[in-house]
Amino acid sequence: MKWFIDLFSSTLGRKVVMAFSGLFIILFLAVHLAGNLQLLKDDGGEAFNVYAYFMTHNPLIKTISYVNYAIFLAHIAWAVALTIYNRQARGAERYAVTSSKSSIWSSRNMGILGTVILVFLIIHMRQFWGEMHFGSVPMKTYGDHEVKDLYTVCSLAFQNPLYVGLYCVSMLAIAFHLWHGFSSAFQTLGLNHMKYNPVINFVGRTFSIVVPALFALIPIMMFLA
Repeated sequence: MKWFIDLFSSTLGRKVVMAFSGLFIILFLAVHLAGNLQLLKDDGGEAFNVYAYFMTHNPLIKTISYVNYAIFLAHIAWAVALTIYNRQARGAERYAVTSSKSSIWSSRNMGILGTVILVFLIIHMRQFWGEMHFGSVPMKTYGDHEVKDLYTVCSLAFQNPLYVGLYCVSMLAIAFHLWHGFSSAFQTLGLNHMKYNPVINFVGRTFSIVVPALFALIPIMMFLA
């Protein structure tokens, strides 16, 4: 048991946790985007409301959601721990390496990008998750089911230009975060290979551009509608 504790309290162990949790969050982003794109359907919000009802009432999905919250918290906690450790361990030589032109901007500023994303998550969760569970959300009936009209909640939020601006800036931060984090996770887990690295890099960079761009497109289109 001691070796397990020592491993995950070490720098290598923290990086492994960051890699696994990061890959899980990448998968979550893809699924979350598929659901959010329902907001753009011209059906008065029915597709999104039915999707949201399923996601919040299916026992398996609810269990996965709690696991997802725990993984997000672990990713944030280990990111903070690594940032503190790196700052304490950074000497003149380390500073020269991390500040070199050979490292990309996103890899040198993961802490800043992570902070922007964390602030966004807090506001985002308050705006939607908090409103869904504790707010006064109107109801709609589809067939025999009465569901919360979360489409209206989203629509009202995306009429606020400040929130739309924050959302888009945060998606840009996520894009930069993913640009470095995607391939870095595979490297940390030893899943990189000269033969497959070009594919991993291509998929990672495509994902880091397309997914945040589509997320940002949703509030922009709803604001302009």
